[in-house]
Amino acid sequence: MTRGGALAERPKPDEGSVRGLVVPGHSFGHGQPLPDPGDRLRERVIELESRVRQAEERRRAILHIMGDLNESNRRLADQRKAMIHIMGDLRDTTAEIERREHELRDKQEQLVQAGKMATLGELTTGVAHELNNPLNNIGLFVGNVIDRLRMKQIDEDRIVHDLERVVEQVKKATEIISHLRTFGRAAPVSIGPVSMRDVIERSLSLMHEQLRLRQIDVRLAPYRSRVPVVEGNSIQLEQVVINLLTNARDALEGAASKAIAIDCGVSGNVVSLVVRDTGPGIPLGLEQRIFHPFFTTKEVGSGTGLGLSITYAIIEDHGGRISVENIAGEGASFRVELPLADGPLEQGQR
Repeated sequence: MTRGGALAERPKPDEGSVRGLVVPGHSFGHGQPLPDPGDRLRERVIELESRVRQAEERRRAILHIMGDLNESNRRLADQRKAMIHIMGDLRDTTAEIERREHELRDKQEQLVQAGKMATLGELTTGVAHELNNPLNNIGLFVGNVIDRLRMKQIDEDRIVHDLERVVEQVKKATEIISHLRTFGRAAPVSIGPVSMRDVIERSLSLMHEQLRLRQIDVRLAPYRSRVPVVEGNSIQLEQVVINLLTNARDALEGAASKAIAIDCGVSGNVVSLVVRDTGPGIPLGLEQRIFHPFFTTKEVGSGTGLGLSITYAIIEDHGGRISVENIAGEGASFRVELPLADGPLEQGQR
């Protein structure tokens, strides 16, 4: 009602304000009810519970992984302790192996030395003859000089000639004795370029009288233009040749034809030495056993069985190899192969 007593007309609500008005339990717009806040709360709770469960599962997984890591660490610690123990055992074993190898090397050197002394013992007769010749010549020349002096036949030229011959024979005897002392001496093994020509000729000089007394013909093949030089120890290689010659000498005992053929040459980067005899050969099945220590086909008391085994060991130490072959009707043939050396020869070698 207005001041004038008349009722005032209520204004109609604006359509826009009606749209923004929220009335519970009523639908607006398309006729769908408003979502219940309780439902949304329940959904939120369910979602949070799901996340809590997932977090718990992840926590349990992490705990399980941590347990596995702890177990792995424990196992690694045990393995580390075991490895340390094994390393200690390995060091002890390595030290023991090195000690045994050193002991074996000493025994091998002693065996080689024993073989050399046995060889010298066998060479005694031949060496005695080798020394007897220069000693007889010395006595002859000195006797001639004494006779001329007593007879007052002083011919200076003739006396000087005889005395020069004496000096030559003394040098020859000295070389034989010096060679024997060098061969038999137990000395540290020195390695260097060695001419196999010199080795063969020195070996033949020691064996010459023995082979001559047994009427064994030695045939040395002409050397080729290239010098057969190897890297090694000359005394040990000389022992190899003497052992092969001694073996061939014994094999020719009772043979109808007694001959030893020696051939040494170079093929590529290999120096080969072949010693062949005309004996009965190696019995079948024994081609490899003859290189075993103390094995011999000779009668009891006739051999030590060390010669070829020592030869085998020396050749292996020099990086080479040795083999034997039976030649039908021609005896046995031993072949030694050694690496060719690149260095220059020692003074006095050729």
